[in-house]
Amino acid sequence: MPRDPREIQLEIDAARESLAATLDQLAFRGSPTRLKAQGQAAVVRFLQSPAGKAAMGGLGLLATLTVVQKVRRRRNTGRRVQRRKR
Repeated sequence: MPRDPREIQLEIDAARESLAATLDQLAFRGSPTRLKAQGQAAVVRFLQSPAGKAAMGGLGLLATLTVVQKVRRRRNTGRRVQRRKR
């Protein structure tokens, strides 16, 4: 039994609308601006949490110790050179 052309056209139109809606959803989900905003919000939430604050404190301490160590090495290296010249 052949199908009515109007039915076929209605099915095609419905499929087209469904595909358009799916493409719109994918475009929204994959939007770089939206993904960037979500990432930034996640980082801010983490940094405001106790674990994030502890991690940042630890990184600050590590950076401070590294700088102090480099300054001490430079001073010691300079003293060694001065002693050799005498």
